[in-house]
Amino acid sequence: METHEILRNLREDQDLTQQNLADLLKIGRTMYRRYETGETEIPVRHLKVLCAFYGVTADYVLGLSKKPKK
Repeated sequence: METHEILRNLREDQDLTQQNLADLLKIGRTMYRRYETGETEIPVRHLKVLCAFYGVTADYVLGLSKKPKK
């Protein structure tokens, strides 16, 4: 699975909106949508925030590991 698909799945599993995550990252909803569609790569600083928020590893979000937690 691609990073953008994993981001979308994590969000949907928590019943969150793109606006919820955009607010968390202090960005616009359109920019967050671009992360989820794969139009824009997610910056490391935002990846770190989302990993901490969801309690998953960066390897999982990047599709390098199938295990969400260490």
